[in-house]
Amino acid sequence: MKPIVLQIGELPEWDQQALDENYQMLPYYRTDNKQALLEQYGGSIRALVTRGELGADSALLSACPAAEIVTVYGVGYDAVAVDHCLQNGIQVTNTPDVLTGDVADLGVAMLLCLQRDMLSAAQWVSSGNWKSQGNHKLGTRVYGQRIGVLGLGRIGFEVARRLSGFTDQILYTDTEAKPYADGWTYIPDAIELATKADVLFVTLAASADTRHIVNQQLIEALGKQGTLINISRASNIDEDALLNALESGSLGAAALDVFDNEPDIDPRWLALDNVLLQPHHASGTVQTRQAMGKLMRDNLAAHFAGHPLLTPVLPEAR
Repeated sequence: MKPIVLQIGELPEWDQQALDENYQMLPYYRTDNKQALLEQYGGSIRALVTRGELGADSALLSACPAAEIVTVYGVGYDAVAVDHCLQNGIQVTNTPDVLTGDVADLGVAMLLCLQRDMLSAAQWVSSGNWKSQGNHKLGTRVYGQRIGVLGLGRIGFEVARRLSGFTDQILYTDTEAKPYADGWTYIPDAIELATKADVLFVTLAASADTRHIVNQQLIEALGKQGTLINISRASNIDEDALLNALESGSLGAAALDVFDNEPDIDPRWLALDNVLLQPHHASGTVQTRQAMGKLMRDNLAAHFAGHPLLTPVLPEAR
């Protein structure tokens, strides 16, 4: 019999077809009576397939006592009950590396779009205002600015590498200075980084330690002329503090691809004219989503074939 796999969220058709061919997929996300589904199949479910923002909490995992693996379509796995998985010998995989370039690309594009006010300028042309009212308002120069990167992991490094073509002032904060950051300035303290940067990219992995690391104090340190860009996880930012700063003018501008309670985001965001809002699609290219899906499916296949996992995020538990 095909292994029974609980599917937490919708996936692209190219992944769905391949999964349906190899496994007995239970579409949890399409089921009206989820409790009944778990009562019927919970003891037979051997794997869970989920997306990064959906994860799998301890209650769901407890309802699947035979689960052996959680495969995450995405790099973030903070929404997975990792402690439960460790205690119960459940492996967890994600899809790192394959989406790094796209996320970095979008972060840089967000900076350019925000500072040069490209969305408003496009509307200025299409509305006829250029002809009737003259030139669009001035934007902000990107090249030569001091770029701060909070978290110089895979994505942070690629953001910094791309922006090193715009400026020779790349500053970063991490747990320690990185040997691959030659020519960039290491600043151990995040508040000090914000004080010295014109633009601050948040590219940290999310954890209990990083929750709301971007708080009121850090936002105030970035200042009235500062710009904050988040392409990591929403939990890294105190969203109320950020909204307050943007509304009051104590922070200049922000661009975000992730939000609390997305897609049902706080309506305060929609009233601001100093933000660029994106629908959590930093990895949203056909090529990258195909690569993510393949890596997710390859991890699942490796597990059931008894082979080493390609991208485990936990130590071997079995």
